[in-house]
Parts: sequence; structure tokens; C-alpha cells
Amino acid sequence: MPTEPSVGLTAPSAGCASSDDQPGIGVVAPFDFALDRELWRWAPDDVSLYLTRLPFFTTPVTVEMAVAIGDRRALRRATRDVLTPRPGVVTFACTSGSFVGGATGEFVLRRTMLEAGAPTVSTTSGALVEALQLLGIRRLAVATPYIDAVTDRLTSFLGEHEVETVARQGLGLLGNIWRVSYDEVVQIVRAVDRPDAEALFISCTNLPTYDVIEPLEQALGKPVITANQVTMWAALRAIGRAAVGGGALLAEQRRLSVA
Repeated sequence: MPTEPSVGLTAPSAGCASSDDQPGIGVVAPFDFALDRELWRWAPDDVSLYLTRLPFFTTPVTVEMAVAIGDRRALRRATRDVLTPRPGVVTFACTSGSFVGGATGEFVLRRTMLEAGAPTVSTTSGALVEALQLLGIRRLAVATPYIDAVTDRLTSFLGEHEVETVARQGLGLLGNIWRVSYDEVVQIVRAVDRPDAEALFISCTNLPTYDVIEPLEQALGKPVITANQVTMWAALRAIGRAAVGGGALLAEQRRLSVA
């Protein structure tokens, strides 16, 4: 199992630091990311988000696109773009782009952002691993919008971190993922749930999930973790703040903060 930390990797001599009176998060998102509003919902009122997009290209949502999204040169440039307002952390808000290269690839992405000057960094997939460790989850059901080849890379990434995917289901989409409705998200999560799954993960930061987490947890009786949830949870945690919203992950964070 990889020994490198999943989130919060810090450069000892980083040139940027967050402002004490206005903490901020730098967000590097794919070119087609359409859910800025959802990220803001996780953030406390006094935390700013500084978003930038990776370069546009026309490849459909395949393994090749996920690899292209994680291009180190583009990520380095985008990281530098969000450093001017002095964020306390920079996060790579893309699930497939951060798991497609496996555990080693995810570590390289974080190292790339640090080398670009970010004071602290995280990625969506690294944050997922950290969340699963916090909740003690080893058996996971996975719902994705992807084609099978992309979902395969996710289950492989989880396996490297000793998390078994006991069930998986994808929507087989090659684009326009942000157009998926809450009803469709709920349907696929219910369909993929299994008694032996300790929790469920809804992949892709372009899939809307904020309002369905608590209802799904109440209906299924187990934690429901989503890409945007863990992205913001980890980024806010890196600057000493807590995400706004519900769900077992955030409840556990609040419990530990008062313990």
C-alpha cells in the first residue's frame, strides 16, 4: 500500500500562504466543469474559492481524456494561475483525472502542484482515500457516470489502497455529465447498493450530489460519499476549516473536532 499521504502534502518553503482574514482555496477544475455552485455550497461564508479551468479539448469522457486532464504541464500552469490571491491550499477537483494513473499518478499530481508553488495540495481521489480511512471503510459500492474502462481505473486505484469494490455501476456517458439529474443519481446509487458494501461512493465532480447525500444515507443506512463532498472536505480540512453540509463524513469530522 502506498505510504505517501493522500492529502495535505505541504512544501516546507512554499512561497504562498493564505491570508488570515480571508482564507481561500485554489481549485483547478477540468475545462467542462459546470458545478461551481455546488463547490461553493460546501464552503463557509468567509472562505473564498479561486477557480481556474484546464485547457479545452474535444475528446469524449474516456480513459484518454482522463489522462489528458491530468497533464502535468497544464496542471502546473493552472496551479500558478490561482496563486495570486494567496490560497491556503490548491486542490485538483477531478476524480478520473486523479485516479487514472493509479496511486503513483495521484502522488505525482500533488507533487506537481507543490512544485508550482502551492503551499498545500489535495486531489479528489486522494481525498476519497483519506475519507475512507477516516470512516474505516474497506468495502465500497461505486456509482459512476463513466464508461466501463474508466470505472475499471477507479476500482484499480481503490484496490491499491486496500479498498475492495464489492459492486459498481456506470451510466456509460461520454459527455454532458453535469446534465444528469438528482433522480438519476439516486436511481444508480440504489441500484448499486449491496448488503456487504460498508458505504457508497458517487464518482465525478461534474455529477450533482449535494442535496441527495443525507436522504440516501437515511434510506440505505450507510455512509454516502461523493466526489465534490470529499474534494471540499479535504481542502477545507487542509486550512483548518470544516465543510458546510450533511452526511456521515462531515458528522465524523464534527465529532472528532470536539472530542
